[in-house]
Amino acid sequence: MSGRPRGPVIGWCLYDWANSAFPTVISTFVFAAYFTKGVAPDETTGTFLWGNATAISAVCIAILSPMLGAIADRTGRRKPWLLVFSGLCILATAALWTVEPDPAFVTRALALVIIATIGFEFATVFYNAMLAEVAAPERLGRVSGLGWGLGYLGGLSCLVVALFVLIQADPPPFGLDKAQAEPVRATALLVAIWFAVFSLPTFLMVPESRLPEGEPLGEAVRDGLRRIWATVRRLRWSQPVTRFLVARMLYADGLTTLFTFGGIYAAGTFGMDFDEIILFGIALNVTAGLGAVAFGWIDDRVGPKRAIFWALIGLVAFGVAALLAPDKTWFWGIGMALGTFMGPAQAASRTYMARLAPPDQRAEMFGLFALSGKATNFAGPLVLGWATLAFDSQRAGMATIVLFLVAGLALLTTVRDER
Repeated sequence: MSGRPRGPVIGWCLYDWANSAFPTVISTFVFAAYFTKGVAPDETTGTFLWGNATAISAVCIAILSPMLGAIADRTGRRKPWLLVFSGLCILATAALWTVEPDPAFVTRALALVIIATIGFEFATVFYNAMLAEVAAPERLGRVSGLGWGLGYLGGLSCLVVALFVLIQADPPPFGLDKAQAEPVRATALLVAIWFAVFSLPTFLMVPESRLPEGEPLGEAVRDGLRRIWATVRRLRWSQPVTRFLVARMLYADGLTTLFTFGGIYAAGTFGMDFDEIILFGIALNVTAGLGAVAFGWIDDRVGPKRAIFWALIGLVAFGVAALLAPDKTWFWGIGMALGTFMGPAQAASRTYMARLAPPDQRAEMFGLFALSGKATNFAGPLVLGWATLAFDSQRAGMATIVLFLVAGLALLTTVRDER
């Protein structure tokens, strides 16, 4: 691989496979549904509380990610930070096993989910910052795409194990008690073990950063906070990184809203039941993973900015088609096509940030990257909700996602191509 050993690349990519179990099983498909239906007093209250927990996590991540990144850059090390926050996510996720189907456990569940989500996102900052240190410059896109593709497939694989080994098994394994929702709660233990085991190659095979010896932690905290403040003050609209971060903020809002409300749209507009939505989600993960891997080669040939551009074009085109789909069969076909562009838009964004960031500021810049993905996460769902209410139509609400994608695409065209 252009003179660089394959081991670190494989170890780095496996982290995507490992950590994707958390958003897939905990945040999206299984534990979120268990909380709203089985723990909260009722589904409406549960949805409201889960949304608030997500918002609290997003605010903490948006505020603290750039600061932590800047501090890590000053210490000259990234793996210790990755280990600490991965461990935080794993431990908090495992503790979700203790959340029984009783409203008395609402506070515990929300607190653990917030802690686990913060650990997951902070760890991702340092993981992303390591991309340019394991991959040769001419292969950044392929390695990022491979990691993202493995992430989709890893999350999918863990979901399949959770469904068929734990949730739908009859009788449940290990003497788990269905009356106490233990098969569902055990998925939290599965995710924690999955994350811990499959992330081991990352810590064993990926070398520490090649940055010069850094500062002691105390000095790094002071200098890191000073540096991130100076960086933010120096950002100008004319700079490519500023425009890219704002563009990403817009299309990331669209993607986040699409992930959040896609199942709701499928159920409400096309009458899909829970099992069918799960199958649709599995198929979507497969196409998204394959798309991320395939687009990695395009990324390296034409540059990440153009890869993002064409991925967004695909998302807009098939997003409009999904809004016009006359029936469930059409929606399934269009949804699979739409999925092939989800992964590439995210993987190429990571590559572009890696190319834009100076080597000694990568963790700091990926902290800003995390900020751009979380700062306005509330906007997409809020606009969608109001549009759905105003027009009394789920299609009208989902149309707002296309507007966010188009806005991000339009701004991206003004960013200078660093290639």
